[in-house]
Amino acid sequence: MLTINPPPRQRLRDVVPDIYLGVWPTGPKNSLTDVPGVLVSTQEIEDKARGVHTGVTTILPRHNWYESGCYAGLFRFNGAGDLTGSHFIEESGKVASPIVLTNTLAVGTAYQGILEYCVEHHGSPDMGIGFFSVPVVGETFDGYLNNGAAFAVQSSHVAEGIKHASSDPVPEGNRGGGTGMICLGHKGGTGSSSRVVEGVGKDTKYTVAALVQANFGSLRNLTIAGVPYGRIVAAERAAASKPPVEADKAKEERDGSIIIILATDAPLHPRQCERLAKRATVGLSRVGGYGQNPSGDIFLAFSTANDVPVQKFDKGDDKVDKDTAIDPFKPLVHGVNVVNDESINGLFEAAADATEEAIYNALCMAETLTGFQDHKIEALDLDKLKTVMDKHMVK
Repeated sequence: MLTINPPPRQRLRDVVPDIYLGVWPTGPKNSLTDVPGVLVSTQEIEDKARGVHTGVTTILPRHNWYESGCYAGLFRFNGAGDLTGSHFIEESGKVASPIVLTNTLAVGTAYQGILEYCVEHHGSPDMGIGFFSVPVVGETFDGYLNNGAAFAVQSSHVAEGIKHASSDPVPEGNRGGGTGMICLGHKGGTGSSSRVVEGVGKDTKYTVAALVQANFGSLRNLTIAGVPYGRIVAAERAAASKPPVEADKAKEERDGSIIIILATDAPLHPRQCERLAKRATVGLSRVGGYGQNPSGDIFLAFSTANDVPVQKFDKGDDKVDKDTAIDPFKPLVHGVNVVNDESINGLFEAAADATEEAIYNALCMAETLTGFQDHKIEALDLDKLKTVMDKHMVK
């Protein structure tokens, strides 16, 4: 019997080359790892016999995150979800931890995995962990396609993710923490995109990039570059007397969530990072996100431009230079550079545009998945997408 392999998945710009997604150009990889120093890894954990279809996405803000933190800020569009470490980020204005994204039932395990890695690689017999780090773990619920009760994610997966994070383009679709996610009437998952904004001065450019774990919304709300794609497809299905898509059935009781991570090498202070994180809402709304009551829409933005000291536990450590050790009771000046607020609009636009395209890439790269209890969620039909967009989009 002849087996016909499905056509390869493609990102949105490859499917619809003439699409307009904002004025700012993409980075060379059009990915979160276009921001210099940012590293990412994805792991898929699948066991069909147990109905397991889940994973882990690991983001390192910089390779030496345990020595040098990044200024960071948060925005909560709707809070029916979790991002551990958020209180410390809001308190200190910095992130000094790997950022791990996974499924809802694996948050505790991922948290432990970060700490186990810290103890093994950056600890000491006398102090446990030699620096202060609050693990940052975000989640979205994949219980329709994944048997969360199997607790398949192990702390060792997190340690491996930290070890193997790289500057390669972020794998998208059914990858990492996005493996079992559903989005806007289709299979969802992990997506990424970037934008480059010109600064003042010769050859001065800044990158703003987004990584999303997309698990939200209904088909009727899916909008692509201004075209009401979801309504067009829903109307065609109704005219043909086809039932609602299974993905919408899965969202009837629980809309889902999205975690958005924004990174930039523009020098932003914590409040500016918070403002940047808010602009992810613009990109989300363009695609069809409403922040519904049961949805966890949580956004984190960080800047790699300034090295932010991480608190070290110096007491009793013979390796610490006593002459340079910080005295927590004696104020010490630490110089930083920051963008002028009056010149920040390009970065805001870039954050919104990168978020929007990252969600499209998650949808376009995701593959049809038959998961837990034989639930089947179809991938976005790329041929239909091209046909509809060529007919309706403004060029």
